[in-house]
Amino acid sequence: MRRRSLLLAGLLAPASALAQAPGATVMAAASLTDALRELGQAWAAKGHSAPRFVFAASSALARQVEQGAPADIFMSADEPWADYLQERNLLLPGTRVSPLGNRLVLIAPADQPGDVVLAPGVDLLARLGPTGRIATGDPASVPVGKYAQAALTKLGVWDRVQPRLARAENVRAALLLVERGEAPLGIVYATDAAASPGVRVVGTFPEDSHPPITYPFAILARSDRPEVRALFAFLTGPEAVPVYRRLGFSVRP
Repeated sequence: MRRRSLLLAGLLAPASALAQAPGATVMAAASLTDALRELGQAWAAKGHSAPRFVFAASSALARQVEQGAPADIFMSADEPWADYLQERNLLLPGTRVSPLGNRLVLIAPADQPGDVVLAPGVDLLARLGPTGRIATGDPASVPVGKYAQAALTKLGVWDRVQPRLARAENVRAALLLVERGEAPLGIVYATDAAASPGVRVVGTFPEDSHPPITYPFAILARSDRPEVRALFAFLTGPEAVPVYRRLGFSVRP
């Protein structure tokens, strides 16, 4: 009799009292970590299921999506990896937008004095010393490393600098190498530098030295569900703008 009463109570319980369905899974570039965690909390505070975030290099995430990893939204730190998925019909048509921008900066440990003028022919090796390395993402695949290669090439110093790169798996890993003093210099996004008290910006790369840093977001083709569209609209809509701006992203029209 008691078992029947419990079952009946469960059937009659209001929807709000039942466990919420799992939230959408968002695969996002590592540089979006702080912004999306804050926005995810804001979304859950509105009574929605908390989204699940997977942060890594855009290249690694795109390949996971291609291989069928469970995900609903893809947020890249460059256009080519979104192109990669779009060419394979893995993005939901009509949902791709690029609402954010960023800047590329040179960082050093916070206790290291002296700025660097990032002009053609800049001598970065002098700052590195005999064995120091510049930490950035692997230019073969990681967006920040690709931007770094473009910028250093434009300044005419790539051939000299590239043997001294510490090729990290994503931008936050590169940031950590500089925070720990394991690399005297790093090339990261301005937003990552701003998030760490352990580093300081010693130079900002000219915007025309590399392709524009933009963040394409899209719903994945297999995830056209109302709850996913609602979350996507929140993450790309006006309520999210103050968070992105406060953390140093530029908001594109």
